[in-house]
Amino acid sequence: MCGIAGIVAVDGLPQDSRERAIRMRDVITHRGPDDAGLYCDARAALAHRRLSIVDLSTGQQPLSNEDQSVWVVFNGEIYNHADVRADLVARGHRYRTKSDTETIVHAYEEWGDACVDRFRGMFAFAIWDAPKRRLLLVRDRLGVKPLYWSCSNGTLLFGSEIKAILASDLVRAEPNPAVLPEVLSTRYTAGAATLFRGIHKLLPGHRLVFERGAIRISQYWDVPVRGTEPVRRSMDVVGEFRERLEESVRLRLMSDVPLGMFLSGGIDSSAIAAIMARQIDRPVKTFSVVQRPRVQ
Repeated sequence: MCGIAGIVAVDGLPQDSRERAIRMRDVITHRGPDDAGLYCDARAALAHRRLSIVDLSTGQQPLSNEDQSVWVVFNGEIYNHADVRADLVARGHRYRTKSDTETIVHAYEEWGDACVDRFRGMFAFAIWDAPKRRLLLVRDRLGVKPLYWSCSNGTLLFGSEIKAILASDLVRAEPNPAVLPEVLSTRYTAGAATLFRGIHKLLPGHRLVFERGAIRISQYWDVPVRGTEPVRRSMDVVGEFRERLEESVRLRLMSDVPLGMFLSGGIDSSAIAAIMARQIDRPVKTFSVVQRPRVQ
């Protein structure tokens, strides 16, 4: 888990924007206690809190392309980044780190907004394309990683948590009573609205482009709906599911730090732990969380 935050202004950032971005970053220190980064230019300030998992020595953020014209801040993991990296290197891109973060910025250079179609993972990232004065926000397909944004008077703010946006002091903490019935009945909001007026969620499988004051939000992925398929044998379906599950576990073992496994006591976590144990060369460290009853 990491944390991202930032400010982008059409007409240029005020002089105190650096300090505001630092406040936005540091209010979410709990998301990334290992490192803190900041990039500022005339129109954008990007901030990052890092929990080091991949490329511990050179994976600091914000991170740029070769000529420092495109910058990225990223929360999550791109599980297939090694495969995408090989393709990008073959196309002439030069890497200076081993991190999955750098694959994002080079993929954007190569494929533009469609770069997200190449990624398998959980992610929320922001790309600042300085020559085009263009901000791209992207959230993963199922919304594992959070991303919030707010825009007023030609300035867009974003963050991994709402508190990061409020820490800028550019957005007032005003309640949004329109969503209160939904929150009280379901404990969350299904759409883009939040409990704070003017602060929105970027929905899963969506991307946002902020360019010269205009905002465009589009959906790049949805749950696929399959048509009528021939009847398959139960053993074939079970075999395919097992292959997919084993591949998914293998991809998620990408880490430069020790791995752990949360056990809930159910079939799902037990199955994942069993597959994980066969795919790593050391004992699996497992953890469970129990709420003990109060003693009266």
